[in-house]
Amino acid sequence: MPLTSHRHPYLWPETFGDALQATVFSALVWALAATLLYFLAPGLGSFPRVLMFSECVGITMVACVLALRRSQRLARLRPMTRWVVTGLIAIPTGFIAGHQIAFLLLGEPMQMVGNQRISLSPIIFTVLVGGLGLYYYATREQLAKEAAARSEAQRLAIESQLRLLRAQLDPHMLFNTLANLRSLIREDVDRAESMIDQLIVYLRSALAASQTEAVALSREFAQLRAYLDIMSLRMGPRLNFRLDLPAGLADTLVPPMLLQPLVENAIKHGLEPKIGAGSIEVAASLTDSGIEIRVSDSGLGLPADEQDAADIAARPAGTSYGLQHVRDRLHAVYGSAAQLSLERRVPSGVCAVIRIPR
Repeated sequence: MPLTSHRHPYLWPETFGDALQATVFSALVWALAATLLYFLAPGLGSFPRVLMFSECVGITMVACVLALRRSQRLARLRPMTRWVVTGLIAIPTGFIAGHQIAFLLLGEPMQMVGNQRISLSPIIFTVLVGGLGLYYYATREQLAKEAAARSEAQRLAIESQLRLLRAQLDPHMLFNTLANLRSLIREDVDRAESMIDQLIVYLRSALAASQTEAVALSREFAQLRAYLDIMSLRMGPRLNFRLDLPAGLADTLVPPMLLQPLVENAIKHGLEPKIGAGSIEVAASLTDSGIEIRVSDSGLGLPADEQDAADIAARPAGTSYGLQHVRDRLHAVYGSAAQLSLERRVPSGVCAVIRIPR
């Protein structure tokens, strides 16, 4: 699935269904205008006749706006100027052409509107209703553009946070790895070579992740494997890990380095302070509501006064940056459809659960 799907309610989208929806809405508005005109300006004829003229004017005006919205010349104008020009063309065109269509449908002889008996009421109503309609949609378009700009700004902020997180996490891991390599080169050349190979894989994956907004889940798991291989070489028998990714989910797109902070938290806060061996398991599965990814560890677990991710997010700044970052990125990409929660494990450990729509 695409990570982002921002569809904003501009006035005249390209789809036929939305254009039809705008036409139906316009028909209802012009029916209301015909009702008001019939009672406020008697002498224009029967209500069905007034309604026919009103609907023909309204639909013709909509068709005119639809045509003008495709004009490349108008597209180059500023938004408000474009709407003013559209109104200056569409309102008189809809009024005159709509009346001629109504004359044709009613079987009456066509004539220039107001040629025999001038009545300002229909003209004033057309200008008012048409102008208010165009103003409504112009305002709606402007609000949608502002919402799109805010969404893009939020996305850029989240990506900036991702780069900051990498800047904070990568040097720490890199320096510790290089320090281990320095001693391993003299003591165990084979392990040193293996660590170098995994470090290359990890850094290559991290570089690729920094250049894209989405990666396949298989690549995310490959990066985790490289990272955990490095950590297992550093921690030795104290760390065991297992990665479980079903083949059917391998091509699923997710934000890059989404799982990395969870695995690092499991090691830093759960396994490294623990005496003895521990394990980490990262497993993805398909559920009725989407995809579930569980990062489980057998470390120290949550403190007694903390129950879930919300409690950890309330810690002092800097102690839960990774978890909060994951939650912010999930919200920016999926909105309320995705979530991160923490569960206690028995007898010890924590399970971080990510749920995303498919």
